[in-house]
Amino acid sequence: MTWGEQNTEEEAYDQLDYALSKGVNFVDTAELYPVPPNADTVGRTETYIGRWLASRQCRDKIILATKVMGRGATNPGRNHVVANRTDPPNEDAPPARLVKDQIHAAVAGSLRRLQTDYIDLIQLHWPDRYVPAWGNQQYNPTKEWEATDMEEQVAAVGELIKQGKIKYWGVSNETTFGVCQLSAVADKLGVSRPISIQNDFSLLDRRFESELAEACAPNNLNISLLPYGPLAGGTLTDKYFSQVVPVPGTSRHVKYPNFQPRYHSERSKAAAAEYAAIAAKVGISTAALALAWCQSRWYVGSTIIGATTMEQLKENIEAFELDLDEETLKAIDAVHVDKYRNPNVTD
Repeated sequence: MTWGEQNTEEEAYDQLDYALSKGVNFVDTAELYPVPPNADTVGRTETYIGRWLASRQCRDKIILATKVMGRGATNPGRNHVVANRTDPPNEDAPPARLVKDQIHAAVAGSLRRLQTDYIDLIQLHWPDRYVPAWGNQQYNPTKEWEATDMEEQVAAVGELIKQGKIKYWGVSNETTFGVCQLSAVADKLGVSRPISIQNDFSLLDRRFESELAEACAPNNLNISLLPYGPLAGGTLTDKYFSQVVPVPGTSRHVKYPNFQPRYHSERSKAAAAEYAAIAAKVGISTAALALAWCQSRWYVGSTIIGATTMEQLKENIEAFELDLDEETLKAIDAVHVDKYRNPNVTD
């Protein structure tokens, strides 16, 4: 999600080459990327990945995931994303919604940019209905707006599966209500259920662990969590706990201080300092602790990592070779339970 904004195309290729050489086979992106999103760069991340896939001839080695977006609460339109689904862009593009025609168009646009004839996993980027999101958790019925019919969404996904354009589908930024309803609709329509849910999840936001984990458990809906934000946008790394101030351009929070503020609130930074101390005690980096902890969760299918430098990428990948001992896991839980429970939550 940084490729095309903080990272050049050459840097993206270098990261992908290295990751593939280390056994990474799952690549996740979105039609919206890079971030922070804007009309000038939209779609670049998929374009870079597509050019890399074409140049390396390695499509069969990659599980490729992307996302289709609908209406958002904070930015209802984002017509430029819809416009970018065609080449040349459609100047009269409507506001984004998860309706049948737009889901088909979004997949067509992603297939074009990714230079492939199928996507392994398409994800609904966020619900096309009001839900508390981006650090909010309190549901406020006065904020509700007209939602896109779930049957229309699932039917469109089913059509794309039949056409061979996608293999599986998942959800993102979704709630317990959402995964249950969408799964029930899929059963009704004879469409395969979603296989994954990509939600914000880290040492600073463990909300998935309760009833959402129950709904997604193997004996229930059998939906794997793909955590995004496992490093809280970089807050759970050593660069914020050293004497060296991060250089603008290498740190998202420094370059974009108003982007994703939940990750670098005072409570989040205070909690991250506690986890940094635990990491130092066991002789690993804060990032390694955060990623190894995600890997230890029974409901996690794969953890979404991202990096702006090769050094960060190498550190991230090496973290998955670690197994945290019981004492370290108990120390992590103590911080969560006794001091800072889900500090990324803003309400």
